[in-house]
Amino acid sequence: MANDKLLLAIDQGTTSSRAIAFALDGRARHVAQREFGQHYPDDGWVEHDPEEIWSSTLEVCREVIAAAGGPGAFAAIGITNQRETTLVWDRRSGKALYNAIVWQDRRTARRCAELRAGGHEARVSERTGLLLDPYFSATKLAWILDHVPGARERAAAGELAFGTVDSFLIWRLTGGRVHATDYTNASRTLIFDIHRGRWDPELLALLEVPPEVLPEVRDCAADYGSSDPALFGAALPICGVAGDQQAATVGQACFEAGSLKSTYGTGCFALLNTGAKAIASKNRLLTTIAYRVGGETTYALEGAIFIAGAAVQWLRDGLGVIDSAAATQALAASLPSNRGVYLVPAFTGLGAPHWDPHARAAIFGMTRDTGVAELARAALEAVCYQTHDLIQAMSDDGQRPTTLRVDGGMVANDWLVQFLADLLDLPVERPAVTETTALGAAMLAGLQAGCFDSLQDIAGTWQLERRFEPRADDDARAALLAGWQRAVRRVLSE
Repeated sequence: MANDKLLLAIDQGTTSSRAIAFALDGRARHVAQREFGQHYPDDGWVEHDPEEIWSSTLEVCREVIAAAGGPGAFAAIGITNQRETTLVWDRRSGKALYNAIVWQDRRTARRCAELRAGGHEARVSERTGLLLDPYFSATKLAWILDHVPGARERAAAGELAFGTVDSFLIWRLTGGRVHATDYTNASRTLIFDIHRGRWDPELLALLEVPPEVLPEVRDCAADYGSSDPALFGAALPICGVAGDQQAATVGQACFEAGSLKSTYGTGCFALLNTGAKAIASKNRLLTTIAYRVGGETTYALEGAIFIAGAAVQWLRDGLGVIDSAAATQALAASLPSNRGVYLVPAFTGLGAPHWDPHARAAIFGMTRDTGVAELARAALEAVCYQTHDLIQAMSDDGQRPTTLRVDGGMVANDWLVQFLADLLDLPVERPAVTETTALGAAMLAGLQAGCFDSLQDIAGTWQLERRFEPRADDDARAALLAGWQRAVRRVLSE
């Protein structure tokens, strides 16, 4: 394989679709991005238009391919995606039956509560590593089948296909020839046994999911078919697939047990590599598949925060008090302290380690002189406090990391990353390439396409941009955390 070939990463996220052309040294050569609409039809409901997901993906891919000189510049395509977001489509037409139900959506909270009350959570957790929460895909899938007239009958007849966003894109890219997902996305559905590596018949029955709708599950670096030549001017092989947080784990070269990465986008997700062993958390973290390469599965402990960058987006778009996300750095730095103001961003409930879908957002400690700077700082601090809660849970599970690697759009903010290091009392490493989610998808595709020989070969491309050392004293750290914990207790529903 010529080393001047590029790898095309499709990064289909919660608020935008991006395509990035990466050189084999990990540098981004061309980037295109399109935002798309967010739909909130009811309290706690979040949806996307599947056709917007597809059209925005197609547009950015075509833009990047053209900028690179055409499809001949590329060795392969890698796909990474917003996980758990659920689609059901017609196998003949490829049209979705209903909007994509987004991972943030809480409409199935009552169903999850019923299942917990029925004593089913222990069995679900043992097999899937997950908790009974509306965050995951299966209850969303069942909701679509139950609320679209005739859908259950059509599903049983084999007329419908279910998939997370990766599956939907693979289906569309290949002209309906491939219905597949990878191990990482499958591991987020509530119906996949992560130990046996298969869809679980008992969980399918429990969660009312007909097996006829399920995709085939393949390794993260594998053959997912080729794109329809009509889309890009030539057929390009699809060789790598991973959910966004697992792709970032690959992009951050967290291949050793004990290595930890945290990605700061719409939400925040921390994954700790636990090697070949799936560790069951005693502190309500998730046990998940980090990646599967060459037929061997690597596991992780994961903490999920639903709202990170979305809190800043709320300040910008919802309240209109800031013009841009970048403005928060100067606003936060302008204050000597947080002045006792805490934002608990439970806009769609709280994730790990609380898992409270009924919690709602609140701001505490405001006075008459509270202004935009305090709100901006509180939004940034909230991301760090939530990360602390995740890492504390990992430590309580006996898995204390020694360094944190960070990525995602928010970590361009130096104030945020330094506060994170101070609060965690851990060195925080920011890589030269912060778009590690897309990079991980590209690297997986490159591995399958023969551009890399091994994961260690990929690790050799990782480069450090800056290391942030902790510098806060213990008393200041403890006081900040005590204020945060008081605020969280006041929003919990139980």
